[in-house]
Amino acid sequence: MNENTSAKDPVGLHTLEVIAKADRFNQWMYEQFKNQLHGEILEIGSGIGNISQLVIEEGHTITLSDYNEEYCQDLKKKFSQLSNVREVISIDLLDQNFENRYLAYKEKFDSVFLLNVIEHIEDDEMAVKNCNYLLKPGGNLILLAPAYSWLYCTFDKQLGHFRRYSLKQLQKLLKKQKFSLLSGNYFNLTGIAGWFLFGKIMNKKMLSSGEMSAFNKIVPIAKVLDKLFGKSLGLSIIVSGIKN
Repeated sequence: MNENTSAKDPVGLHTLEVIAKADRFNQWMYEQFKNQLHGEILEIGSGIGNISQLVIEEGHTITLSDYNEEYCQDLKKKFSQLSNVREVISIDLLDQNFENRYLAYKEKFDSVFLLNVIEHIEDDEMAVKNCNYLLKPGGNLILLAPAYSWLYCTFDKQLGHFRRYSLKQLQKLLKKQKFSLLSGNYFNLTGIAGWFLFGKIMNKKMLSSGEMSAFNKIVPIAKVLDKLFGKSLGLSIIVSGIKN
């Protein structure tokens, strides 16, 4: 990772690098939505490629993207030589001239997914509208975002989060842009305790590698708890919709 990336987004980069080492957690997150991916896939906000790697390994055809130009350069170095990676592009979902600038990608994709991205975008309605523009009719949009406004803390501020969501809020966001809801649930009940302790009580500003490593070890237990509670509670929310 080059120095410019670190300087431009130090907290975000640190967090992505810490999570990159949490193989069990990344695989678990991917399992939540991978069956909804098909055809030409676009990942918006690929970061340093933590989940991208898993999609690529399964042989999907994917286009990677990020708003951060330095992340895009790193993604190209890592993945552009692979046959099932179409390209790596820079996407700004709030570009005032979005439809003209990204005309080549109009209704190009069968699946578009954003993991921990929508909360970084001030005008989330415009962002979803522009995702719709990129999807073919019948295509899937998948969003994963942080849950519960009462959990908003220093972690969120440092990461550049504008908000945390309820399930109803995220579903409403899709409905406003004429998506038919496909699925919606909470994810990672166990993570709530850690976020509350380290973020709300201890007021920490960064996720440490030790904390993430410890959580990675108990992912099998976290999976069981999510099943027991029917995914009705969780640190994150995952919703998906179909473009009409």
